Parts: sequence; structure tokens; C-alpha cells
Amino acid sequence: MYFEQISTPGLGCYSYVIGCPLAGVMAVVDPRRDIGVYLRITEESGMRITHIFDTHVHADHISGAQELRASTGADIYIHESAPVKYEAKKLKHGDEFKFGYAVVRALHTPGHTPNSVSFLVTDLARSPEPEMILTGDLLFVGDVGRPDLPGKEILDEQVENLYKGLYKTLGSLPDYLEVYPGHGQGSLCGQGMSAKPVTTLGYERLANPMLKYPDFEEFKHAILSKVTMRPRSFSSIIATNMNGAALLPKLDTAEYALSADKADEFRKAGATILDLRDMFSYGAAHIPGSVNVDFFGGLGLNWIGVAVPPGVPIVLVLPPGSSFEEMCVELQRIGYDMIKGWLKGGINAWVDSGRQTQSLSYISSSDLRARLAGPKPPAILDVRSPDEFKTMKIEGAVNHTFDRVLEGICPVGPDVEAVVVCQGGFRANIAASLIQAQGRANISVLSGGMNAWLAAQQAR
Repeated sequence: MYFEQISTPGLGCYSYVIGCPLAGVMAVVDPRRDIGVYLRITEESGMRITHIFDTHVHADHISGAQELRASTGADIYIHESAPVKYEAKKLKHGDEFKFGYAVVRALHTPGHTPNSVSFLVTDLARSPEPEMILTGDLLFVGDVGRPDLPGKEILDEQVENLYKGLYKTLGSLPDYLEVYPGHGQGSLCGQGMSAKPVTTLGYERLANPMLKYPDFEEFKHAILSKVTMRPRSFSSIIATNMNGAALLPKLDTAEYALSADKADEFRKAGATILDLRDMFSYGAAHIPGSVNVDFFGGLGLNWIGVAVPPGVPIVLVLPPGSSFEEMCVELQRIGYDMIKGWLKGGINAWVDSGRQTQSLSYISSSDLRARLAGPKPPAILDVRSPDEFKTMKIEGAVNHTFDRVLEGICPVGPDVEAVVVCQGGFRANIAASLIQAQGRANISVLSGGMNAWLAAQQAR
């Protein structure tokens, strides 16, 4: 049996290839939109793709099923309850597929979505018993899938289904089964995931807190207390995956290199200027009204989905050394297809054109502490979750959560000086760029966030 787990950096997504080189056939599970990695495997192994499986209608990334079918002619399979608008073969609980020595059996495991499935995988060359299970977004390493994405109206049903899937469907399976999830650390489809890409059912029963509740009511209370902010992009991604994503066009990068004049023309017509540079470069000088998501370190993609409304035209300001083509691939993975181009020459080209720039200031913990003790202290806007805020906060801070920032609501007057705070500074910088874009000029960011604040406090 051939088996490979493929990671998508920045999103925390896993896809899988299962097949048999002797039989020359293979299946792909939960393919990402840029399908080159799967096509390379077919070339190198001599296998051809005959089946494409989606474990559910995804909310956090665009499925590559349409691209893969167009390229290979393979059929797409999804659970029979998924109301997709494209042509697909429907999976039922217990359906089995054989790829030479590899056998894949579908289990209906709703909870993350009503149409979620898991796949038991058997390597007949070793044993007639299953060796592993692909759990999709049911069970992760260290956590479980969130049940809120399909909507509040069926949330109670989803929570109950999630419980049954975890405690009954998976509960009947042996400890030795290897677990390969649909997501890993960095995904917004769960919390507290381990950086490990694989686990076993037995170890999750031992160490995963979400598998330790004695009854459904305690599980329900725990899972509902964990529900986090829903990124703006999720509804749009679900709709795209339901309808079947459009095939990606070929990129002629020369057509997308924008002068400052052209970038400004798009900006005035309503395009979002998405600045992907590091926060300090952005703070020094940026285009007025632009949104900053520091793309360094792999966190950027999910936060673009949080901060930027889907379906809007986008002009990119790229970090030094980055590629427009690569950034397009990243954005297309989460459904941002209306990319008008990138500012050729970066912020220097904008400055050289004589256009206005803005800046965003940063304040250290020691300087902020001194300011708070002075006669005119700034307001503190803490954009962390209520649970984070309860754990540790700056005295007098207002818990102005990120979703309130996205709504354009600000609890202080437009002329009030405000310092935006989060745990490490990353979220605060995005929030500050959004608040500034909403017309508030007197905004700064606590460098290093609450981590730096606590370190300075301990050093005193």
C-alpha cells in the first residue's frame, strides 16, 4: 500500500494519498486547490488517480476536487447528505473501495458538519484488519472538530452528533488504530491541537481532554465554551465548495504588476490594499486605509480570512523577497480569487509617486506603564478572547474583542489615544490597522503584547 500525508503550511490542513503501485491506482482525500503535488506523485509512482474523496464540505479552504477531476478525469465522492450543486458520486456509511492492496471504508461521522465522513484504511498486504483511520474534522491530535460552522439553528444537533461520533462510532474501534486528522496545529477548525501530525486512538483516549467526559451534558458544556470567532471567509468558502470551485486561470504575472497610479485607481474604486509586510515595516509607512497581516511565520493565511471580507478586489503589498505567484496560490486556497495585482516597487514606489502615507506606532511595556501612571493615560483596547482577558489583563483595559473590531465598533471616542493589546502582538497589529482604516488616527500597539507586559512585570 502507498500512503502519504500532505501538509498545507499556513492553514494547518492535511490531505492524503492512498493507493497501490502494483495495481497502478490511487485515491486522494481532501485535496487542496493547487494540485501539483498529487500530479507529481502520479508521475513518480506510475499510479493514476481514480477517486477523489472529500470528507465534508470544507469551510476553511477551497477543495481541489474540481481541479483534480478536470486534470485526471477521476470521480468526486462526498457523503450523500451533502447538498452539493456539482456532479458527484454519493458516499454511504459502510461503502468500501479497493485500490490494489489498499481498502478504504467510509464511516458517516457527522458533528463538525452534517455530511462529515471518516475513512478506515486497511493494508491487505499486512492484515485484513484496519491499520488507520482518516478522521477528517471529527478528531484531531489533542482536540476535536468545532460544531458551529453549519449554523446556530442546528448547533445542538451537531454537538450531539459530534459526541456520538467520538464516543460511540470511534469508541467501538481498537486503540491501536493510527489516527490521521484533516487538520493540525494552525487550523481554525479546532483549538489546542498538537504539532504532531499523527496519533493513535488509544493515546487520544488517554490524553485528549475532549474524550474524557463522563456524559453528554458535560461534553456539551465543554464544547460550547470552546467555540471561537468564525472567520469572515468561512461562509464564502462553504458556498464555493457547495457549488464547486471555478477552475483556476493561468497567471501572466506581467499583467498583475501595478504602478502606484494603477494601485491607487483600484483603491479609490473600492479594492482592499492588503499589506503583507512585517508589522514594523508596515508601521513605519503604509498606504492609508490598508490592512496589515504580517505573513511571516505561517500565521498569515488564516488571519487574512478573519480580517478581509471575501469577494472584494485585492491589491497586494508584498514582503521583500516574496513571489506574487506564490502569494496568489496561498490566497486562492482560501477563495480570494479577485486579486488585481501587486504594487510593483512596493511602498517605495508609492512614496516616490508623492502620495500620502500613514504610520502606526508601537509602545514598549515599560513606556506604557509610565504613561498609565501619568496625567493623561491612553485607553487600552484588549482584542483577545474573554477567556484570555479573564486570565490576565492590564488594569483599566477594555476587552474589545476582535469580532467587535471587525464590526467597526470602537468603545472610545475618535480623538482618544488608544493602545491595542493582544497576547503576543500579532492580532493587535491587524486590529490596529483595521481601526486606523476606519478613520481613527491616534492608535498604537503594545509591542510583544501581554507576554512582554508579564515579562516586564516579573523583572521589576
